[in-house]
Amino acid sequence: MVNKSSKEQKFRRIGVLTVIAVYFLILVGGIVRSTGSGMGCPDWPKCFGSWVPPTNVNQLPEDYLEVYKKQRIEKNQKLAGYLDKAGFEKVAAYIFTHPSQYIETEFNVTKTWIEYLNRLVGVGIGILIFLTLLYAIPFLKSDPSVFYLSLASFILVGIEGWLGSIVVSTNLLPITITIHMALALVLVALLQYAVVRVRERDKKTTLPFSSRLNVMIWAVLLTTFGQILLGTQIREEIDIVAFTMGDALRAEWIDNLGLSFYIHRSFSIVVVGMHVYLAYLIYQLKDQRLTRWTNVMLFIVLAEVIFGVILTYFAMPSVMQPLHLTFAALLFGAEFMILIIYYYASKRVHKKSVAIV
Repeated sequence: MVNKSSKEQKFRRIGVLTVIAVYFLILVGGIVRSTGSGMGCPDWPKCFGSWVPPTNVNQLPEDYLEVYKKQRIEKNQKLAGYLDKAGFEKVAAYIFTHPSQYIETEFNVTKTWIEYLNRLVGVGIGILIFLTLLYAIPFLKSDPSVFYLSLASFILVGIEGWLGSIVVSTNLLPITITIHMALALVLVALLQYAVVRVRERDKKTTLPFSSRLNVMIWAVLLTTFGQILLGTQIREEIDIVAFTMGDALRAEWIDNLGLSFYIHRSFSIVVVGMHVYLAYLIYQLKDQRLTRWTNVMLFIVLAEVIFGVILTYFAMPSVMQPLHLTFAALLFGAEFMILIIYYYASKRVHKKSVAIV
């Protein structure tokens, strides 16, 4: 019994640390985007051909822009070839028709080191997820799902690393960034589920199952997921507008965004209403843990509304952009926690009912 408890505590500690680290990486990634540092390193995994990036442009060859542009295009040609053979001809063609393919960013020491630190954080998370997988091995007999969830997370972080290289080689191609963000949320969900499963499976608390509540939790979760991805695409539009208009006209950026921005902004009213109704349903259960997580969820929603208003009406201050993204990811995480807790608590009631029958 002691060994079991120790095993679970160790896994939960490393798992929680890893989840926190992933959220931190999302914040750092937001800072990379808001500062325009996404192409601070034009190659991957090295930065300007070195494991430690340069601190001065004099450390680079005079034709470095053409050198790294050529390397990126060659890598993309190989990628396009694989996609074409796999039947994704349109995607392959899109990579080379997008104008960002042929734009090269001049060396900026600040942006280079911001992007480099982002990569270091990513490496640290890879190590943490590997440790999570190691600590999950003892569960192979008692609860194999915990191990396989950890294994899936480890594989996914490898895919994320590879996709990160594609993001760089395609010069921040919009579709690659959106997929990158989507997989980051899936990674968080897998890790949270593995950690919470270890804690929830032996609890005795039961809650009545409500199909209305269950549907509402899923609706809110999927809506938030969609809003985050839509927000990522809007972020791409902002980059284009910012590149075209310059920082001096920052107050006019909003007026030059497309339909996606107005859908995202207007639908946020519906999203807030959905969260309030979900909170109402959960509060009726009078469960302490679900109430606590619901309070967290509503706090994040309020913060997101404030961030959104500031971004829209106060010339999109750069500090708000990574906060808006990070809190959106945290909102997704809080909703997913509610889903898992409710799933296990209501599942125990179902098991008891089956046993009685």
